[in-house]
Amino acid sequence: MRLLRLTTHPDVPNGSQNILHRLATRAIVLKGEEILLLYTERYHDYSLPGGGVDAGESLESAMMRELQEETGAQNIRNIKPYGLYEEFRPWYKDGCDVMHMESYCYTCEIDDELAKPNLEQYEINNGMVAKWINIHQAIKHNEQTIKHSAKKGLSIERETFLLKQIVTELLVAGAVSN
Repeated sequence: MRLLRLTTHPDVPNGSQNILHRLATRAIVLKGEEILLLYTERYHDYSLPGGGVDAGESLESAMMRELQEETGAQNIRNIKPYGLYEEFRPWYKDGCDVMHMESYCYTCEIDDELAKPNLEQYEINNGMVAKWINIHQAIKHNEQTIKHSAKKGLSIERETFLLKQIVTELLVAGAVSN
């Protein structure tokens, strides 16, 4: 899968030896300029549905599982690789001080009707909810959170970058080729 971006958070210690490696997937579901995202009240941001890959699970299976669990998506189909966002960021658990996260992104289609999501307790506690939103509004919202919010999470830069890539490569390029 092509590399979209490799980034290192400025707070990552130089020469760290205690690195946790994590594989994750992200789902890109578009209907015109509407995109299915997760709004998280705790961080006041929008993000692509997705999460960690379980041991022995394929990347596509993990993406489908996470998309269904977090949004209630049904009949996930037409799955295509989009790109990889690789990052190093601070981590303060599991005896590690750095997380090396590889987020594999896929485009897909789903049925219009969403079933009830199956959120984990921490997702419920964080106020996570699936929403269809205009992608430009989601980008603007995240940019305002980056500028003005003290409660933003470490993922917002990744998510905002990915949303902008999606606009440039899937919406603008798609409009040109139609």
